[in-house]
Amino acid sequence: GSLVVDHSTISPIATREIAAKLNANGVQMLDAPISGGSEGAANGTLSIMIGGDAAQVARAMPYLQAMGKTITHVGGQGDGQMVKLVNQILVVGNALAMSEALVFAQAGGLDLEKTFNAVANGAAGSWMFSNRAPQILNRDWRPGFTIDLQQKDLRLVKGTADDLAVPIFATNIVFDMYRTLQKEGLGGEGNHALIKALERLANVTVGK
Repeated sequence: GSLVVDHSTISPIATREIAAKLNANGVQMLDAPISGGSEGAANGTLSIMIGGDAAQVARAMPYLQAMGKTITHVGGQGDGQMVKLVNQILVVGNALAMSEALVFAQAGGLDLEKTFNAVANGAAGSWMFSNRAPQILNRDWRPGFTIDLQQKDLRLVKGTADDLAVPIFATNIVFDMYRTLQKEGLGGEGNHALIKALERLANVTVGK
């Protein structure tokens, strides 16, 4: 039978509804959203979080291994989408922390290259900091993932959080910061351009 592998990031509820309709017609489905940005796609090192039947995951594995490095079967249909939303909460939380830290360091008169080298591999290190802080220091806003796409995913996070009645304080703040940047026509820049909103509040420009 046919197998649909969906790599988009959409609502977990919508995913389960689509899967149910496909299953009713003899078609299997895996929700397999991805993380890793354009770099991960180009290098075949994406993280893929998969929801669906284990037998179908095994069936799709050769295809998945061609594009991903970290491939995790996280649960049933729709669970891949839920884990992707967890991922996005962490992504924007890291982006906010990175932005605050760099603005703070710049305002404090620190050498930002030395500061980066001092903290990148310690407890404060992260993929976001290691990969995007150098771009910020060079005022390089080329996207691995655009603000517009980030906002699309954060709307899904906000809607799902509302359904679950859980607070997402930092995520809501980041959403509003990105919205101000979108209004300035910056939606096509990388999600690390979040720092521009903080720079304006602090009257500080980070980097070169």
